[in-house]
Amino acid sequence: MSRRTRRIVDIFNLSFLDVVSCGFGAIILLLVIVKVSEPHVIERLAVDLSGLVARLEAELYEIRGETTVLNRELTTRQAQLSAQREKLARLRGDLSSIRGQYTTTKNTLTAQTIIEGRLASAKQDLSEEMRRLLGSGYQRRKLAATIGGVPVDSEYVIFIIDTSGSMQQNAWPLVMKKVSEVLEIYPGVKGIQVMNDMGDYMFSTYKGKWIPDSPARRKAIIKRLAGWRPFSNSSPVEGIEAAIRRFHAQDKRISLYVFGDDFARGSIQNVVDTVARLNSADKSGNQRVRIHTVGFPVLFGVTEGIPLNAVRYAALMRKLAETNGGSFVGLNSAR
Repeated sequence: MSRRTRRIVDIFNLSFLDVVSCGFGAIILLLVIVKVSEPHVIERLAVDLSGLVARLEAELYEIRGETTVLNRELTTRQAQLSAQREKLARLRGDLSSIRGQYTTTKNTLTAQTIIEGRLASAKQDLSEEMRRLLGSGYQRRKLAATIGGVPVDSEYVIFIIDTSGSMQQNAWPLVMKKVSEVLEIYPGVKGIQVMNDMGDYMFSTYKGKWIPDSPARRKAIIKRLAGWRPFSNSSPVEGIEAAIRRFHAQDKRISLYVFGDDFARGSIQNVVDTVARLNSADKSGNQRVRIHTVGFPVLFGVTEGIPLNAVRYAALMRKLAETNGGSFVGLNSAR
């Protein structure tokens, strides 16, 4: 009897492999499932981000638009502020000018008061030099009082005449008369000169030089004066300064006669300071150039009240005469 041989089978071999294979298969299946659903998630996230970017861009454009509007408004406000500042500066300048005019008018009181005060001081005694020049027997005539009774102790005479249109049209015959009267109270001098308020000479051949005194030359001056029409800016300042700069001399006694009607521009104090510097006093405290000034009331009656430019002229001329050994005379009429 044959013996059946038993085969020994390892049961863990196949079972274990089956189990492992199934496990790995399940894992792979899960991975496949996850991978299949992942693109949908990514796509949804991409859509969400795109919408967010679009909203942020829209907000950025809106902010930029608001910024442009605000910048435009800021520029407009700055322009308005600049205009207001300029207006404020102009108003301050007008206020300063009005205060200056008020101060000038207040200090000078009124033109009539100045005129009356100067006319009241018409009489002066002859100095030793006057006696030497005019002679001890000379008696001052009434004519001298009509021009203010100014001292006639000078050896040289300069006329500074305003040749502006207002003077030419309204006071020229009187100007010629007053020049003749001034010359009459100086029977004999060493030199004469005639300039306008701009510093232009009546006779170009005597520019910067003295005109020798003689009856014929005096007549020539009056004749030339009748038709003399040089340009004028209606301010005596340039002529006064030019005359002092050119003719001021330590060895000469000079009288400067200023004829005019108004002073429209510039600072009175600046003119006074400049003349004081040019016409400095000598060791005795006397200036070498006497400045006599005559005001012609051309502007009176043209406007209501006292013209401001005439008041400024009177204030300047009074101060120049006072500080330079002369007299200021305000005429009552331009005729």
